[in-house]
Amino acid sequence: MRVPCLLFACLLCACAASPPAARIVPDEEVRRLMAGAQVEGLALAVIDEGRVSSVRTWGWRNVEKKLPLEPHTIMYGASLTKPAFAYMLMQLVDEGRLDLDAPLTTLLPQPLPAYDMKPYDFSDLAGDERWRRLTPRILLTHSSGFANFRWVEPDKKLRFHFDPGARYGYSAEGMYILQLIVERGLGLETGQEMQRRVFQRFGMRNTSMLWRADFAHNLADGYTVEGKMIPHDDRSRPSAAGSMDTTIEDQARLWAGIVRGEGVSAASRAAMVKPQLAITSSSQFPTLVPGRVAWPQQLAAGLGLVTFKDRSGPAWFKGGHDDGTGNMVICLENGRRCVVMLSNDVRAERIYPELARRVLGETDMPWKWEYGWYKASPQ
Repeated sequence: MRVPCLLFACLLCACAASPPAARIVPDEEVRRLMAGAQVEGLALAVIDEGRVSSVRTWGWRNVEKKLPLEPHTIMYGASLTKPAFAYMLMQLVDEGRLDLDAPLTTLLPQPLPAYDMKPYDFSDLAGDERWRRLTPRILLTHSSGFANFRWVEPDKKLRFHFDPGARYGYSAEGMYILQLIVERGLGLETGQEMQRRVFQRFGMRNTSMLWRADFAHNLADGYTVEGKMIPHDDRSRPSAAGSMDTTIEDQARLWAGIVRGEGVSAASRAAMVKPQLAITSSSQFPTLVPGRVAWPQQLAAGLGLVTFKDRSGPAWFKGGHDDGTGNMVICLENGRRCVVMLSNDVRAERIYPELARRVLGETDMPWKWEYGWYKASPQ
């Protein structure tokens, strides 16, 4: 009797250790949530054990013309571009072409303030030697000390608000410097490298860092919080901070590949999702407000994304947002489970916490930090 009992006990332990599978939310539940928040269009993908298990869409890509949102509809990737770009950079790290901790003085042929013409104009930093302390790791962890964009400054000029590496402060400006390193330091073209190293690798046929004419026949326009339509912005040049046009099908392939670690070394994959710099601010935006919050989830900057300690183990996420776009990806390392949510309606962010809960179960995702308006629903 002892052997069968031991076997049964081992089976029970194995079952207890296995993570629950990511769930597929019934269509009627998704439509109900969308209707409650007046969401016009929504795309959702589920990844389980590192494989895409579901890709679905609901609603409209253009309400006025009654054009449906489909799995192959072109949508704006917004800041989901940043971790995709970071993934490409980690390939360069693996090849020995980029050192994450090298100062800009060794990565660029000229001093950073010497670049004084658009799209790379950093002449505002002349006279402030702190630019010499910047490294790719500091830029990828959003601890450069810059505002999110220079155009939010009263005088529209770029400046340091704190010493590089001192704390987290989300900034697209850091991505522009990383792109400068790729293009002027390494002599590579960002759009081509992203296409070859990331999009083609994962079979993302309808994703590009540049606008493509063939995107026009199935394109999603955006909708603001007031329900106003915003025409899609056709990007004329690659931007590491957020020029990616994509589809939910392609984003599912991308994040499944990233969660599996394909295309980079195990060390680079681990570094990307490793807590690099503790985040102590109470919210992500506004970006320059310091904080002393001790997040129980151990919230931290990874490389191009944000990490946290979930009840299931290590986890990470990245959002993407503008006036007519709301995107979110959450991945749990345990079971390699992800939910990928794209919307051409910024109001969709209001239902993302509930959709994520229905797909991944209860998590410790720091919604309040990501969305300052968030208040947990009573259980």
